[in-house]
Amino acid sequence: MGPTADRRFSALPGRPGKIIAIHLSYASRADQRGRRPQHPSYFFKPSSSVAASGDTIERPEGTELLAFEGEIALVIGTPARRVGLADAWDHVAWVTAANDFGLYDLRQSDKGSNVRSKGGDGYTPVGPTLIDARTIHPDALRVRTWLNGEIAQDDTAAGMIFPLAQLVADLSQHFTLETGDVILTGTPAGSSVAKPGDVVEVEVDVPGGPSSGRLVTTVSQGSAAFDAELGSLPAVDDLQRTEAWGSREAAGLAAGSSAESGDLAEAGRFEAQSPVSATSPVLADALRAKLEAVPVAGLSAQLRKRGLNNVHVDGVRPLHPEAKLVGIARTLRFVPNREDLFASHGGGYNAQKRVFDAVGEGEVVVIEARGEAGSGTLGDILAIRAHARGAAGIVTDGGVRDAAAVAAVGIPVYSAGAHPAVLGRKHVPWDADVTIACGGTTVQPGDVIVGDADGVVVIPPGIVEEIVDAALAQEDEDAWIADRVAEGHPVDGLFPMNAEWRAKYDAREGDRA
Repeated sequence: MGPTADRRFSALPGRPGKIIAIHLSYASRADQRGRRPQHPSYFFKPSSSVAASGDTIERPEGTELLAFEGEIALVIGTPARRVGLADAWDHVAWVTAANDFGLYDLRQSDKGSNVRSKGGDGYTPVGPTLIDARTIHPDALRVRTWLNGEIAQDDTAAGMIFPLAQLVADLSQHFTLETGDVILTGTPAGSSVAKPGDVVEVEVDVPGGPSSGRLVTTVSQGSAAFDAELGSLPAVDDLQRTEAWGSREAAGLAAGSSAESGDLAEAGRFEAQSPVSATSPVLADALRAKLEAVPVAGLSAQLRKRGLNNVHVDGVRPLHPEAKLVGIARTLRFVPNREDLFASHGGGYNAQKRVFDAVGEGEVVVIEARGEAGSGTLGDILAIRAHARGAAGIVTDGGVRDAAAVAAVGIPVYSAGAHPAVLGRKHVPWDADVTIACGGTTVQPGDVIVGDADGVVVIPPGIVEEIVDAALAQEDEDAWIADRVAEGHPVDGLFPMNAEWRAKYDAREGDRA
């Protein structure tokens, strides 16, 4: 296409109406970060962020973590609305290189939206030339990135978790992809930090075939600082440094602890932007209805039959015994209070606040408080926040502060009791979305949590269908036995059923069929 009046869009057919970017999409990147999404998730970038090859990107004053991400960019040729997978690629006219720059210093303030961290002027270089999509097979595309002449990223579209055509078809389910719209399709492993003076180059090609040419961007140091009176200031910590550089070693940090790994998982929550954690299942309506119909005691019995005896959250009682709790685990871990650690981790936008701000519909916040009920682990404000976000409930083996106010919110809450003290008396909010211990049992993000007046049970997601169906069948059998006992029959031989009673029950089942 010919150049436009605005140099920024010289590699494109015109100024794009929309730029849609995907979060994790390459297996190599997912493996590097230790989480793999079930479905693609997206964010928007403004067209004002587009830049041309040869342009300069500024790293703002007071920041340190400007990261590059070499990507394959798709340019829509004909509008696509609710197109199928088989036809999706036909709506892509061109392919080229892109660099999805991000300023990790602003990620925490964005809370996953990426508006500030990835929307800055010059943060989406594209080009320098277009490849005709009709001349190539999408899986044959390769993306490579160089930092100061050294290869940093090298992968192909065949290594993507979600094929390129799927991204087009999926997005078209939700809105019309219009001519000229750009889809940034994610970055492979190797993304890292670029400093002032660095030169980053990205090329998309088919080995031995057409190429976009090298997209060249030079990093410079900006001189304008952010105004604290207008909005959030940049902030970095070891988790953001690790995510930006790609590893703790690359960031110059010591080997990571479990707490820091948990912080990485929390960052992944913001990146994935999914209603449940990236690796957890979504409870279908039919499955949820089954779980709501079965008592926890019945589920516990079926888990025990399969050798799972340590799946009960002990020592917690419900604020609403009449309410059923069913949802997907979202985990939060507190460590014992130590004054210096509370000073560094307890204030500001800490792990506790981040979890309650990001909990999704149908999720259960499960809190490890080591069974220490000597201070509150949540109060009414956080309960209101979880309820407003559609959370299914909260389970903590610690205390609840303002218990009457929390109960009034109406969300199912299980706790070890009420306590008037604030969090910092006993706990430091440390990390999230990691494997935790709550009430003596291990809970992982994505586990299925079910609670009633008897207590709370944890079900591994891979067997939840099997467990609930078996429990429903057992409930029906137990109801039939109860009727026989009510008729005057002795329990011996009936509970459990001997061969004679089993034959009668089976005959009854045959008649019903």
